[in-house]
Amino acid sequence: MDAPAAVLQTRLGLSDDELCRILDADPVAVISGELAHRPELGILLALTDEPAATLTDGVLRRWARTSGPAGRPIDHLLARDFAAFEAAVEQLGRRGFVIGG
Repeated sequence: MDAPAAVLQTRLGLSDDELCRILDADPVAVISGELAHRPELGILLALTDEPAATLTDGVLRRWARTSGPAGRPIDHLLARDFAAFEAAVEQLGRRGFVIGG
């Protein structure tokens, strides 16, 4: 698997199917590392770098699947609504890990 894709998958606790759907890539492209043309990968890694560095292990994975003020971040990713995911990450930075609607 492509190292950056593996980092994103581990960081957010994504299944193989979720990773493929988010990156709009087939499993062969992910395994063979043919994702250089996917700008989403670099953007998502950059967006999650700071939270991954500042939150304790596992919190970012839990946050991604927990319903917060704007819904579940994983749902934004699966819908490929990267602007909503970016807003959720920004809110995480401002407010911390907040559970609730």
